[in-house]
Amino acid sequence: MTLFHYALVDDLITTEEFQRRVDAKIEECGDLVDEPTAAMMVIGELGRQHVKIKGLSGKSSLFSFFGKVVDKTEPKEFDRADGEKGWVATLLLGDETGTTRVVLWDEKAGAAIDVVIGDVLEIIGRHPGKSTWEIYALAIRQASCEVSCSLPSQGAGADSLSDDPVDLDAIIINVNEPRTFTRRDGTPGEMVEAVIGDDKGSARLVAWTPELLCAISPGTTVHISGAKPSHKSEGRNYSLDEKSTIAVTDTVVSIPYTPLGSVSDQGIYSVQGQVKQMQQPRTFTTRNGTASWVRNILISEEGEELKLVLWGDFALVPLRTGDRVEAYHATAKPGRFGGIELGVGRGSAFRVPEETVQPIVFTGTIIHGLGCTFIDNGTDRYLIDGSYPHGTGLTVSGRLKGSRIIPEQTIPVVLNPDEVLAHLQKFTRGLKG
Repeated sequence: MTLFHYALVDDLITTEEFQRRVDAKIEECGDLVDEPTAAMMVIGELGRQHVKIKGLSGKSSLFSFFGKVVDKTEPKEFDRADGEKGWVATLLLGDETGTTRVVLWDEKAGAAIDVVIGDVLEIIGRHPGKSTWEIYALAIRQASCEVSCSLPSQGAGADSLSDDPVDLDAIIINVNEPRTFTRRDGTPGEMVEAVIGDDKGSARLVAWTPELLCAISPGTTVHISGAKPSHKSEGRNYSLDEKSTIAVTDTVVSIPYTPLGSVSDQGIYSVQGQVKQMQQPRTFTTRNGTASWVRNILISEEGEELKLVLWGDFALVPLRTGDRVEAYHATAKPGRFGGIELGVGRGSAFRVPEETVQPIVFTGTIIHGLGCTFIDNGTDRYLIDGSYPHGTGLTVSGRLKGSRIIPEQTIPVVLNPDEVLAHLQKFTRGLKG
């Protein structure tokens, strides 16, 4: 029994020394504690403590915790890259602070057969790589303590391991442009990513059949049939294939928001609030060598505040202090300088709900700013989507959304050099001011 707990401190003392301390602790307590309790007391004295599931996002390389079994999968055989057979099973464990996935490999996978929903287990394990939303079990045993954990409602999601297709009534929050990919057989394919929301919160949706989503506008309520849950990343994730369907529905769907003060330093959240402070977008180079943008803003709601970090195109959304904004399926983490940050990037959605879209025809000069592009006529200035050479004269026909023009047609215009220089000088003075 002590060997189980010794795994937590095997880098600190020898097996013999650990056993000696456990025996001494039992004698010190007058035989009023059993061996597992004495072992845990020794571990605590060595600075290694059991944590709540919320604490599994810490920097430690090894964790020990108690959790109630919420869901499980049966052991499944698979082929390794070297041709050998392997086994894997997954447990979903919870306590009053949250849930986590515990992955059992090979000989440990067999333990899942005897585990019953509602059992309380003690786990020693570590995260795979940089992932903090699942644990690879190094040791597992039944525990006699009580753990408070509310079991999830029916249906697959973040608190379920089922991969059976489900039906959803949801609002389409955001739909990205189609992306190409290469199938395993080498043939090209196309897919579309979206963010949806229902009465359980937000979810990421991937359609391997793009036509299912491309004709549906954000804000539309739909009934989705045959959405297959995916458990390869944190939060709720679903995928659609040729067997899935999407139909517009008049069902009333309300998406819940997390109060800003209730956002933890881990997990996926949807929030809303008013822009209190904001920085200008900053450019950076991604790992694949392309340019992107990042922007920090501070939002407030009902006396609480939260930092948002906007990535990519979200960083270029025109904002003013006082704007109400909404962020969906955003990832929380400890801030670099303290507090909590909510990252809004790939797989998330960000919008200013009061923005209206109207047609516009505008002639001006293209001006490159800090991580974004403007079109300026000397009186009015708008952000503009697309890539255009600095100083180019354009007449743009398209849609005006907030302070951004989404072009549908552009016609080059020959401008007077003196007018162009005047526009550039005025723009530069505005930046310095």
